Amino acid sequence: MRLAFLALVAAAAPMRAQQWPVHSMDRPRPAVVDPGPERPPVAPPSDAIVLFDGKSLAQWQSEDSTAAKWVVRDGYFEVAPHTGAIVTKRGFGDVQLHVEWATPVPATGEGQDRGNSGVFMMTHYEIQVLDSYHSDTYADGQAAAVYGQTPPLVNASRPPGQWQTYDIIFHRPRFTADGAVRDSARVTVLHNGVLVQDNTIITGWTVHGQRAHYAPHADRLPLLLQDHGHPVRYRDIWIRELREHQ
Repeated sequence: MRLAFLALVAAAAPMRAQQWPVHSMDRPRPAVVDPGPERPPVAPPSDAIVLFDGKSLAQWQSEDSTAAKWVVRDGYFEVAPHTGAIVTKRGFGDVQLHVEWATPVPATGEGQDRGNSGVFMMTHYEIQVLDSYHSDTYADGQAAAVYGQTPPLVNASRPPGQWQTYDIIFHRPRFTADGAVRDSARVTVLHNGVLVQDNTIITGWTVHGQRAHYAPHADRLPLLLQDHGHPVRYRDIWIRELREHQ
């Protein structure tokens, strides 16, 4: 009877999620979902801070505080490969972020060498930008992944050259006075209107090829867009500062 009871308790206990190695090619890929056709930009909410108005990178700078070197044309800006990341001139904490992006055409390369960039919340926490349309890579590195940590729930990518949207709700981490993590960062992401990260716990700073961990930092830090050597385009970027929970 005791063995039977223990078996019942074990069966009722929640199963732990598979702990996949970082960037494991054995990790199952998310199912593909057609998000529908690309759509034109819409006006931002009245309380949004417009980070790109289609004309100027005045809200941005290089990481060394010099002028941003990316190229502005025709209502969008484009990564100037190997000139370095750009960051906002102001810092943010808890936010709602809207950003639109498009990967190069014709598509070249495979996996991570295909339309790669990234949206880094608080300069440390990356939502991957990548051409994941009919292109394979490790699950925790495809478009809309929390890079190196959590794959998207589904692959809602559009073809290269088409405009795609991220709508991101981000809550920053909280640290105690001695630098310990009180609350991990969390993120919700809609990719082309499709929910792909659902209040996902971020386990630490984005790193490549190893487990993430936290280090204490300021309550407000810039948004960063990554230069990964590919001429990815961005447009229609706005952000809303959220009232912080006490």
